[in-house]
Amino acid sequence: MVVPPTSPMLLTRNLLYTGITRAKKLLIIVGNEQVVKMMIGNVDSKKRNTGLAYKMEQE
Repeated sequence: MVVPPTSPMLLTRNLLYTGITRAKKLLIIVGNEQVVKMMIGNVDSKKRNTGLAYKMEQE
């Protein structure tokens, strides 16, 4: 899993958790240790407005 230094809005604990749980046999995290630590501490999650519920109602 590549963890580049980028906007804190994109580097969330949820993203890290998803990468870890989707690994089947082995996970190698490539990136700065400080960025990974920041991700662990970043529990800020934004509400995503996907319109999925609306689309499902239309079916």
